[in-house]
Amino acid sequence: MTDYLQTFLLEHLEAAEFISILLNILISITGVFPSAPLTFVNVKLFGFWNGFLLSFIGEVLGAALSFWLYRKGFRTLVHTKTPSHSKSLKLLRVQGKESFILILSLRLLPFVPSGLITFFSAVGKGSFAVFISASALGKIPALFIEVYSVYHISQGSMQGKIILMVLSIISLFYISKKMEEKSLTDYKKGRLSKNKQKHYRM
Repeated sequence: MTDYLQTFLLEHLEAAEFISILLNILISITGVFPSAPLTFVNVKLFGFWNGFLLSFIGEVLGAALSFWLYRKGFRTLVHTKTPSHSKSLKLLRVQGKESFILILSLRLLPFVPSGLITFFSAVGKGSFAVFISASALGKIPALFIEVYSVYHISQGSMQGKIILMVLSIISLFYISKKMEEKSLTDYKKGRLSKNKQKHYRM
């Protein structure tokens, strides 16, 4: 895939930067294809800092447009089809400072699917301003690490591969830890609610 992208951009070199940004936007909207191959090509063709800047602009614009499209198309459907007592709906209710911190913390992890973060943010109650500010701020260090890793991989260095492996392990550990904490919190709330009901009955 990277070879195809590189060949395509080289064939349209005069407009390669614009095409790269456009491709990043399309990747964000689909939410299916990973952006890493395009980041790799950007770094290889345009250098470290130019590649970083192009990827950052493309991903932020893509996140903004995806948020608008998802909110228009899926927000009502998700809230209508999800039962009011569903745990997933509770996750969609965060807003303000809580929403900002949650989005920022997820964006800081390079290998958490960007499309999923955008989708759940869009169908939730958080504002666009909170989403885009947290996303842009979180993408800077996350994308820098990704660009740094793929840059060293493109140079044939083992350093980039080691960084990617370590970050993947950290990302998996972080996600599993958060899921465990959430389950424990829900369990404690459930027990507390049951105890209160028993108390009122007595």
